[in-house]
Amino acid sequence: MAYKTLLVAAAAVAISGTAQARDQIRIVGSSTVFPFSTAVVEYFGKTTRFQTPVVESTGSGGGLKLFCAGVGVDHPDIANASRRIKKSEVENCARNGVREITEVKIGYDGIVIANSRKAPQMKLTLRQIFLALAKKVPDASGKLIDNPYRKWSDIDKSLPDRRIEVLGPPPTSGTRDAFVELAMEGGCDTFASIKALSKTDSGRHKAVCHGIREDGAFIAAGENDNLIVQKLAANPSAFGVFGFSFLEQNADAVQGSIVNGMAPTFENISVGEYKISRSLYFYVKKAHVGVIPGIKEFVTAFTSEKAFGPDGYLVDKGLIPLDDRDRQNIRAAARNLESLSM
Repeated sequence: MAYKTLLVAAAAVAISGTAQARDQIRIVGSSTVFPFSTAVVEYFGKTTRFQTPVVESTGSGGGLKLFCAGVGVDHPDIANASRRIKKSEVENCARNGVREITEVKIGYDGIVIANSRKAPQMKLTLRQIFLALAKKVPDASGKLIDNPYRKWSDIDKSLPDRRIEVLGPPPTSGTRDAFVELAMEGGCDTFASIKALSKTDSGRHKAVCHGIREDGAFIAAGENDNLIVQKLAANPSAFGVFGFSFLEQNADAVQGSIVNGMAPTFENISVGEYKISRSLYFYVKKAHVGVIPGIKEFVTAFTSEKAFGPDGYLVDKGLIPLDDRDRQNIRAAARNLESLSM
């Protein structure tokens, strides 16, 4: 017993660097996961003996960078992400002593291209999205050139005769990562000559398909998705890129564009019909479990049916739930704090 007590004490000193560890969980990361995490945090603070955790919206990339920076009270305990952690991020974690991580997939979200309800609803294809926002596009001969399109109607006469103006997330955002992988690359690969690059020159393929134009047509609007919604309400000519949950919460002011014939609805995302959708996660630093109070209990609260189940309170916030089998498996792995395997 004395040996066990000594180990616990040593662990506390190791992660804190001071005589006393934090008594409040610190969470950073995705702006998309932020409202879901905040809802669980508020419920957790009201219904348990633990302090209400602190949640910061830093973007997925920014949050994982903070999370992976080290072990100790100066570093976050949990990172939210609107994409899966990258191998390079896991390696960065390990270099800084963060060697055991638990991954928890919480559900799904769609990425919408929305505009004000004061304007007509847009109908777009993935190819048109790519042509509107890519840095380089193919000309009639297939040669890649700087994007010449200034208006939507320049791409297709059936689209509005309005300047292309899209507010979206910055490079540190998981929403940005998912958008370029699902929407931009999806549209990019409709051009056979560019798709062929994925086999002959994958680096060049990624640069072309993921390259966002920097001439003012796409405006990086920060990690505050609510601010994008406000700007769309004020400017009916503009469009914004953000998560489905923000569309749900602001459906009186903005509407999602139809993409490849599918509207961004709960049903279409849950069955995979809406093409711009992704999984949502949070990551737990196992070295902090048992030292920072309440981490294991917070994981239990987040993976409860009351929270992320089909009738849970997170669905009311716009979360698309996992199916029954996935929830059961993920809940078991999360509560056992199983280590991440790539």
